[in-house]
Amino acid sequence: MNFNPRLLRLESEDSARTELAGLGCDPVGVNIMSAKAVFKIVRLDKVPAKAANLLKQTFLAKGGEVALARGTADLSVAESDVLICATLKQYRLALAQLKLQPWGLPKVAAAVERALAAEEAFPARRYEWPGRELVIRPGRTVVMGILNVTPDSFSDGGRYNRIDAALRHAEAMAADGADVIDIGAESTRPYGATEVDAEEEMERLLPVVERVLAASPLPVSVDTYKASVAEAALRLGAHIVNDVWGLQRDAAMAKVCARYGAPVVVMHNQAGTQYEGDVMAAVCDFLRRSVVLAAEAGVAAEKVIVDPGIGFGKTPIHNLQVLNRLDELKALGCPVLLGTSRKRFIGEALGGLPPGDRVAGTAATVACGIMRGAQIVRVHDVREMARVARVTDAIMEEMMPNG
Repeated sequence: MNFNPRLLRLESEDSARTELAGLGCDPVGVNIMSAKAVFKIVRLDKVPAKAANLLKQTFLAKGGEVALARGTADLSVAESDVLICATLKQYRLALAQLKLQPWGLPKVAAAVERALAAEEAFPARRYEWPGRELVIRPGRTVVMGILNVTPDSFSDGGRYNRIDAALRHAEAMAADGADVIDIGAESTRPYGATEVDAEEEMERLLPVVERVLAASPLPVSVDTYKASVAEAALRLGAHIVNDVWGLQRDAAMAKVCARYGAPVVVMHNQAGTQYEGDVMAAVCDFLRRSVVLAAEAGVAAEKVIVDPGIGFGKTPIHNLQVLNRLDELKALGCPVLLGTSRKRFIGEALGGLPPGDRVAGTAATVACGIMRGAQIVRVHDVREMARVARVTDAIMEEMMPNG
């Protein structure tokens, strides 16, 4: 007899309860043990050395573990990054004690508590407008179809510049399974895009937005980082703003989104591809600033969606790292949008394929992204990626879509 050993992946207390109940555990035992069966690792950056030492002592006393930089114990360094390794029960016991400690530890405990809670809870959202809605819920990834009305988009530049062609493409994407149409009138591709002023962007964008709004039952997102362009589109009736600079390039953008009550996608971006440390730490830090800017301007927390900005300010290796570690963004407590469609790193991973031959590679990134926590995928090839999303959703839920 070999006892059939297997390694399990228990990511939440609900999954732990299901597994424990399946063993035939007593219900009281299930409640006692579920928090002991889920193990989480939390990383913190730049914790003052005194606080880090007390943090470590507290977790050790509860049975957890904390890794610190050498020099923290003798205070020869001012601060340390921190890695906490513990079960949910150990977190609860330690955090309760840390909230009573000095040296800023109550704030540290609150930050860890928020991250754990956000990672546990799916950020469900329902955005409603007259005649339209957009629902973000477990088991059903949202598909955002891309409509570029630019002459120089890296993938489909110039194909939909005419209003009749743009309308036909919007209709086709709706028929193919899109949940929202994202319209952009300035290419923001990282390699060789030409910036246009707000007046030219509005000349390209607004007539198309107006006609798509009149013809399509889907919510319309506008892909712009300029507050004046976003406001003009929202005044026409557009529903969502997709800002590739995460509210951090045009200081007026957050207030425009707040004024119109519009959901806003905040994307990580930067000039160049140099990072002082870990790329994912930089992405998370940037997006936290975007979330704070939105809140300070009056944008409701539930109206912020985050996007790690695959292909923007990142090398091909950075893009792979961010995609593989996408679930770290769950700690922000916002829905995650993933935009990998036909991007250059996919072509490079496949030996140098051009954008039109990157559909299968895009499918791999969409499936991986959903399994790592993406709730919205922004894609050119709507029919194919909607199918990828439905199958990946079914795998994740272990349930047929209509089951």
